[in-house]
Amino acid sequence: MNVRQKHVPVRTCIGCRTAQPKRAMLRIVRTPDGEVLPDPTGKKSGRGAYICYSKQCLEAALAGRRLERALGCTIDQTAILEMEKLVSDQTL
Repeated sequence: MNVRQKHVPVRTCIGCRTAQPKRAMLRIVRTPDGEVLPDPTGKKSGRGAYICYSKQCLEAALAGRRLERALGCTIDQTAILEMEKLVSDQTL
């Protein structure tokens, strides 16, 4: 009997540039309204970028302006604080 393996989507972290399964990463989304916010469910509509649940990856993505470039907009401080909270919650 031939059992097919389920396809696992892979995404690249914009902080460290490593490829991982989509579910193991935090999606940051720019909504059609232009709002930037974390999307842990991965289901919100809009332009998305992925980072590992790592403070180092988040800092690299923000310091190099990679996240802003990937989303095509500037990111306000409240969105950054929300992302930092989600990343620190996951690493504990």
